[in-house]
Amino acid sequence: MALTDDAIDTIKSLIIAGEFPPGSRLPREEDLAQRLGLSRSSLREAVRALTAMQILVTKQGDGTYVSSLEPHLLLENLSFVADVSHGETAMQLLQVRRLLEQQATALAATRITDADVTRLDAILARSRRAADAEDVEEFIRCDMEFHRSIAALVGNPVLAMLLEVLSTQTQRVRILRGTRVGRAIEHVHREHETILAALAARDAQLAGAAAAVHVAAVERWLAESQTVRERP
Repeated sequence: MALTDDAIDTIKSLIIAGEFPPGSRLPREEDLAQRLGLSRSSLREAVRALTAMQILVTKQGDGTYVSSLEPHLLLENLSFVADVSHGETAMQLLQVRRLLEQQATALAATRITDADVTRLDAILARSRRAADAEDVEEFIRCDMEFHRSIAALVGNPVLAMLLEVLSTQTQRVRILRGTRVGRAIEHVHREHETILAALAARDAQLAGAAAAVHVAAVERWLAESQTVRERP
């Protein structure tokens, strides 16, 4: 395993150094193994691992290429981490989301237009209908669309992607269903309305604070649901 890890690190270093730029084809397996001083089996293991990380792409009958290395590809594994996270890891992910979302929402307040406010209001109207019906899946879709739309106003796709993967649909549904669903949905909807009101007022400080309070409430629900599960 140590040889495979060394091979992974070496290939990463070559990519970072620009020797294998995004989209480029790696040398033939035999040549690359010889160059790196590895057995072909160790190299294959390294390539498989880097392919799973979306750093490399294997094309059947054509060879192995460096991926585009776009952030959305490299962050996909983090989405899986958020989906399966529980306990302390889930709490830590939400803490990071709270820090980023507060700043993103504050910045969005300085860039939002009347048309953006109208669009966000329409999302919350759909969210209200879902809340009234206690339709968790639809409510979460609206929830994600609301936050995604706010993050998009910042104009930084890396930040938007980070925020989205830090709290996935799977994670949000799990947290909501770990609480009293009806009450939790109502609270989330009211918090969304508070965020939108601050954005509409172009009040960056209030918008950021409202976003922080919103994510902090989700953290609290997660902590409470974990406490319930841990009780004897």
